[in-house]
Amino acid sequence: MDEAFLDLESIEVELDEELLDAIDDKAFADHRDNRDAAIRDLLDEWLKQRAAEDTDESG
Repeated sequence: MDEAFLDLESIEVELDEELLDAIDDKAFADHRDNRDAAIRDLLDEWLKQRAAEDTDESG
């Protein structure tokens, strides 16, 4: 097993009810009711959006 992930930092995020409902909807629709996968997908989308915004601001 690759233990490289053990060096990663952890964060704690507090989500409101509306966002949790949106995550559950995405989990049901796109990830066979897997909330963890939906959160990873949404986080990936958010990070890509932020990177694009940072690129637009610097260029």
